[in-house]
Amino acid sequence: MDWLIELISGSGIAHSILILALVIAVGLLLGKIKIFGISLGTTWILFFGIFLGHLGLHIEPELLHFLKEFGLILFIFSIGMQVGPSFFSSFKQGGITLNLLASGVVLLGVTVTVVIHLITGLPIATMVGILSGAVTNTPGLGAAQQTFTDATGTTDPSIATAYAVAYPLGVVGIILSLLLFRSLFRINLAQENSKLDEMNDSKQTEAHMFTLSVLNPAIMGKNIREIKKLIDREFVISRVLHAHNGQLVVPQTETRLNEGDRLLVVSNLKNIDVIEALIGQRIDMNREEWKKLDSQLVSRRISITRSAINGRSIGSLRLRNLFGVNITRVNRAGVDLIADSRLALQLGDRVTVVGSEEAIANVEKFLGNSLKRLREPNLISIFIGIALGVLVGSIPFMIPGIPQPVKLGLAGGPLIIAILISKFGPRYKLVTYTTMSANLMLREIGIAIFLACVGLGAGGNFVETVVNGGYIWVGYGVIITLLPLLIIGVIGRKICKLNFFTLMGLIAGSMTDPPALAYANASAGNDVPAVSYATVYPLTMFLRVITAQLLILIFL
Repeated sequence: MDWLIELISGSGIAHSILILALVIAVGLLLGKIKIFGISLGTTWILFFGIFLGHLGLHIEPELLHFLKEFGLILFIFSIGMQVGPSFFSSFKQGGITLNLLASGVVLLGVTVTVVIHLITGLPIATMVGILSGAVTNTPGLGAAQQTFTDATGTTDPSIATAYAVAYPLGVVGIILSLLLFRSLFRINLAQENSKLDEMNDSKQTEAHMFTLSVLNPAIMGKNIREIKKLIDREFVISRVLHAHNGQLVVPQTETRLNEGDRLLVVSNLKNIDVIEALIGQRIDMNREEWKKLDSQLVSRRISITRSAINGRSIGSLRLRNLFGVNITRVNRAGVDLIADSRLALQLGDRVTVVGSEEAIANVEKFLGNSLKRLREPNLISIFIGIALGVLVGSIPFMIPGIPQPVKLGLAGGPLIIAILISKFGPRYKLVTYTTMSANLMLREIGIAIFLACVGLGAGGNFVETVVNGGYIWVGYGVIITLLPLLIIGVIGRKICKLNFFTLMGLIAGSMTDPPALAYANASAGNDVPAVSYATVYPLTMFLRVITAQLLILIFL
């Protein structure tokens, strides 16, 4: 048994891997425990790591530091790749209001943290740890630790200790704020649902199919290309049923429309009235009736899996002229988009193609349609992104008022590069597509390794710190959690007139807190909280990471 004792209490690679795996495995098992329906999830890895660290189990400092930073990079980069495509679009329309409110939550939390620091004299590193725990933001914790080490050349265990102390009530406090708002605003869920249906913009932008009869003399005799120039709206003519001979065709750019021709059109609700006014009368001919006429035509969904297609617009592919087919819709991440000629395709998109069996078979070869290709991980873009992220994170730059150069670090650099690559990579033929399961696996492995290392590193003096005054940090954390949420929640509901479901998602997203989102979704019974959560999540995550670093650099 000496070998087993040596393996557990000794040192070396085998010992380190064993301890790391044990912390992660037990932490994940504990994460399945729910108290009053609330689970701390992967954060149990941190707590179990602290427990083993308190018992004296440890990993060699150099290896612990490497594993912690590498886990953080994997986690941050995966988050950036996930939120990148929606990061810039989240500022459109109502997203501006939601992101301004979420930014207000972040900045108020930072302000409260600074005020407590100035009043109590508690070190800023410890206060940033409390802040990260109070807002349940692990990347902010990692950014603070890494920035502190860069600035001082040493580590501060109180950052992780403060995070662990403040985190549990941070999760509970966010959910309590949702319950408080429901009572304070006297929310009637049925009324909120009915109001939501009246103001739901997402339904206005979804792709819809409808039938028109050509009656406008101004377009009779014109071809599809001329009509598209005349009607400056997003729409696709999927089929044309010619009135003079009863022939059903997939329209080409030179196909001419004549009086009485019936068109199967794909557009969104916002454009239907305009298109109807310019083409002709809308008639009651549903999709099933068109299918009965499709004796020679088939409609099929084809996945974009060929790298050469990545980033190219639908119009540039010239599929109508080359193959005699028509793309009517593009499904991206579960959402149907109108196949406008200017829309750039991305790897993983599923396009609805209409044409003859032979033509579609040729288009399949052209577009790829190989699910096996989609399942293969694109490691090149991941590691190029990580390398660029580390490079950008290491560039020093000066900010007025800060005496020493500032770096984005191993948290900020990979996050920014991941957002940029996932958004703009397809334009430069860089394949950035990763299946959701692959991204989630990479992210969970990264956060598990990071939390395990943080816990093991902080466990040695955790109990002593808490007993010697650390328990007061819980109160500071509660203030940092609740005060910004209460202020912004009232502003969002009373001034911005947000729907309560949207407000719940905003609050969960501004705290980047999945347990709060799960509670909001269960309470709402719809996906509205998830939509607002996703709208504010990218910017909030970015601000949490950057403000944690700035607090260390400015007040250290």
